[in-house]
Order: sequence, then C-alpha cells, then structure tokens
Amino acid sequence: MEKLSRHLLATLHDDHERSIRWMEESNAEVLVHSSEPPHGYTVPVHSHRRTQLLCVFAGVVIVMTMRGRWMIPPGHALLIPRGLEHSVEMLSDVSMKSVYLTPRDGWATGEAPKVLEVSELARSLLLEAIRLQEVLASNRKAELVLALLVEEIETLEERPLGLPFPSDRRLAALCRAYMENPTPNVRLDDWAEKLAMSRRTFTRLFRRETGISFITWRQQASVFACLPQLTEGLPVTNIALGAGYESVAAFTTMFRRMLGTSPRSYMTSRRTFGTH
Repeated sequence: MEKLSRHLLATLHDDHERSIRWMEESNAEVLVHSSEPPHGYTVPVHSHRRTQLLCVFAGVVIVMTMRGRWMIPPGHALLIPRGLEHSVEMLSDVSMKSVYLTPRDGWATGEAPKVLEVSELARSLLLEAIRLQEVLASNRKAELVLALLVEEIETLEERPLGLPFPSDRRLAALCRAYMENPTPNVRLDDWAEKLAMSRRTFTRLFRRETGISFITWRQQASVFACLPQLTEGLPVTNIALGAGYESVAAFTTMFRRMLGTSPRSYMTSRRTFGTH
C-alpha cells in the first residue's frame, strides 16, 4: 500500500467532496466526471442519489460494499445502484470516468452492483461527453452524445467479476489478507485451524458466507490479484505459477471464464483502451 502525505489525502478528499456536491446539486439527467486518483488512495464510504457507472480506463480499482467486493480492471465499469454505500480503493495509479444516471422506468435500479465490459463505442462517447462538458458546450451535440451514451450503456455485457466477501468478521479478515498478499501455499485446513474450526465446519461456514467453495473463491481471488500484474506487462507464465495454478492452461481457463478472453488478449486490448 502506497503511503500518501496528509496534504495529498486532504486535497483528494476535498476534490471528492466537491464532485459529490456538484453531482447532487445538478438537475441534469446525465452527468459525466473524470478523475486520476493515485495508487494507495481510498475514496471514503459514500453514496449517490443517482446510479453511477464507474469506468476504469487505466489501473485497477476495488469497490467495496456490504454486498461484496468488485474489482474493475481497465476496459470495464461497475454499475453502482443509487443509495448504495461504497468505497473505492486504488490498487495502482488510476484513470477513471464516471457517468451519473437518473434511473428511469426501472432501469439501473437494482440492489446489487454489476461489472460491465465497456464497448469501444461507449468509451468514445464517454470521452466526447467529458470533452464537451469541459468546454462548457451546451448544445444539441452534447445532448445527442449523452443520449446515445445512455443507450449504449444499456447494451453493455455483464462480466462475473464480483468477488463474494463474507460478513463474518474473522473470515473476512483472512480473505482480506489473502487479497493483499495471495500465496499459492494457502490451504483450507490452514484457515480452519486459524479459526479453531474443524474442516467440515469451516467448509460449511465459507459456503454459507460466500455462496461458493473455498477452492473456487481462492481461484477467483487469485485471478483478481493478478490483474494489476497483467496490466504491468509481467509474463503470464510467471503470474499463473505464482498464483498457485498448476499450469498456464488452467490459469487461462479460469481467466477466460471470468473475463471472456485470454490473459494475453486481455493485456493487448486493455493497454490500448486507456489511450486517449
């Protein structure tokens, strides 16, 4: 975790509060916003009266809520329902853009966040909407761009990048520690011993708290933890073996299941996504 100076933290918090006030006080149906938070910064817990589409152009962030953790790599976005309290942690230097939407006709009013893959059209429209807003363009073109952006958002494909996170305090602490420092040597029995539980009791607790098995959670968590390394261009083989996978093929299979593409294809596409 990067250590940020008190002055920088205060500035970042002030900027965030200013953007929240701006968004809350505006009567516009759709708003867009751009920010470049540094590695190590965590946006404090807050909520919005609008639905937010948080799109990551560069870097990796984790959005934390009472419903779980969602990791958003470049080229993806998290649709955050209005009123849902959340915080945002930067796992690297980040470039992100947000769209704030007034829910209509039941759309974008669900209770749980969902990760969406951002299309090239949505990316281009979002960049143009931000450009027009920055030059204070109040004209027909800006209205058309925002209208088309909203239509495109409705068609974005959902990706299974939500990592279930337990509410049990002791189990959550173990999961958090693993996310911060994943190791291929972690075993179910080790965690059960730390919680003074039998293997069977721990297995039941873990599935009850997360909805999936310990092995499945660890595999997904290791993929999440690998995303910053992939965006940095580290060799896929080193990443896969370091994450505890027996082979690159096994890692690629899990990666493709979660992100819809191979690690190498993902690296190539996401490097170009952030350029603008």
